[in-house]
Amino acid sequence: MRDESKPACLEQLTTRLSERTAVIGIIGLGYVGLPLTLRYAEAGFRVLGIDIDGAKVERLNRGESYINHIAAADIVHARDRGFEATTDFSRAGEPDALIICVPTPLNAYREPDLSFVLGTTDALVPFMRPGQVLSLESTTYPGTTDEELKPRLEARGFTIGQDVFLVFSPEREDPGNPDFHTRTIPKVCGGVTPACLEAGIALYSPAIDRVVPVSSTRAAELTKLLENIHRAVNIGLVNEMKIIADRMQIDIHEVIRAAATKPFGFTPYYPGPGLGGHCIPIDPFYLTWKAREYGLHTRFIELAGEINSDMPHWVVGKLTDALNRRGKAVMGSRVLVLGIAYKKDVEDMRESPSVELMEILRDKGAVVDYADPHVPVFPRMREHHFDLRSVELTPQRIASYDVVLVATAHSAFDFELVRQYAGLIVDTRGVYASPLPNLVKA
Repeated sequence: MRDESKPACLEQLTTRLSERTAVIGIIGLGYVGLPLTLRYAEAGFRVLGIDIDGAKVERLNRGESYINHIAAADIVHARDRGFEATTDFSRAGEPDALIICVPTPLNAYREPDLSFVLGTTDALVPFMRPGQVLSLESTTYPGTTDEELKPRLEARGFTIGQDVFLVFSPEREDPGNPDFHTRTIPKVCGGVTPACLEAGIALYSPAIDRVVPVSSTRAAELTKLLENIHRAVNIGLVNEMKIIADRMQIDIHEVIRAAATKPFGFTPYYPGPGLGGHCIPIDPFYLTWKAREYGLHTRFIELAGEINSDMPHWVVGKLTDALNRRGKAVMGSRVLVLGIAYKKDVEDMRESPSVELMEILRDKGAVVDYADPHVPVFPRMREHHFDLRSVELTPQRIASYDVVLVATAHSAFDFELVRQYAGLIVDTRGVYASPLPNLVKA
């Protein structure tokens, strides 16, 4: 018997989602959208993927993958289950659910850049129809969903919670992590109205093992920021501890390993050459920007950001000192950077501190090369440019450089070979546990 208190289109939507006859639309087929696409296809849904990048769309429709940790076979299986990719936003009326997974970077002033989210929403809204649920997964500041997306839907004539449903459910992808998958990572979801939340739960429950409802889209938006600010602040702390330990001639990695043996009250975080990826270097600024609207100054968060932002310069300072002790200047020195992806064993270059290291060294007159098995050719990036290809690590090649800078510790690297043939190693990742005559830890 039909629940008379529930909008008819909501009941139809939740039924189609529970029976897996609904069509799922994923907008943005990158590191978040593509795994979600494959998960919904695996769960038995027909998926329509929409992306502005025609080359990506063509590759997906040929059954090819452009993300290293996603196999082409998985794309083929999704295609066999009805997955299709397109650049045509006019097809936005076909799916029962639309999930936005587009970037939310910072602008030149370190302020939130919502142009991708708002541009995508503006492209979808003219073609939406009653009975759809729209979910935003892109990380953003609290208030984005109801301040920016809700008015756009209402301007189209929709009543939120009656004929269309609006939710925020932050992505939690961790590219390259074999221990967690889209299905097994709990999904936080908040709705603009209770009916919206019901639609959101119905959307994610068939594909995700556990859906975690929260009271509002703002609570869901802040949840994502807290998760990543927690990491940014703790990494900032351990980066500051690294500097202190270095001045005291103590190995911070040895200290962290020892502290991590405590079975309670301590979570190990590890220092590095800076922050990378699409979340930790960016997300804190979304909250600090929004907090100013409320007259708040997020001192603790901003201090951690300052420490983390300074790390590439600190590393280059250590490298400069190490060369000086060998009677060499940075200018004219040959530097090999090991690993330019932002994290181990992925090809993801977003906000990679390795690129900033390369630029600082290049600006100081160094001759910079890189080796990264996951990035054979330096990609086109909005703010960075190097006309380089990954070099092969041979004894002769390693020995030809004045310094080898370990920036990302990919499993594929033969660090023993590097140890044997490098004249000088600057290790930012704690790869080498024991002291070596040719090793400087940074």
